[in-house]
Amino acid sequence: MTDSIESTLDKQTINNMNDDDDVECKGVSDTWKLLGKRWSLLILRNLNTKEARRFNELKRLLTGISSTVLADRLLELEREGLVTKKIYPEIPPRVEYSLTSRAKELGIVLSSLGNWVRRWDSRIAKIGTTIHTGR
Repeated sequence: MTDSIESTLDKQTINNMNDDDDVECKGVSDTWKLLGKRWSLLILRNLNTKEARRFNELKRLLTGISSTVLADRLLELEREGLVTKKIYPEIPPRVEYSLTSRAKELGIVLSSLGNWVRRWDSRIAKIGTTIHTGR
């Protein structure tokens, strides 16, 4: 009987671990979906270079983006807690967007990912050169 209880507890522990992994995987997947959308990373990069930016300033920096897409991406990034929107009570209203601490922390992760890509891209390029030249 003790073996049966221990076996059940072990199965429950394993199921709980799998549930935690599923939740974590879903969180990572959801984040990548947002970051993988066109313009999302470029918006974050441009907000990272200055404390706060206005909508039209971002639009000028992101050549080719429509106002609708920029507004949609900013709203999505705001809902995910990566961007804050501050509206100043002026006439006309002034609206500024900035990165949250969460987005700044994500910047560290993305910088590391960029370093990883650059390291492996150079190795892949060397391998390709070796294959094509025979050296």
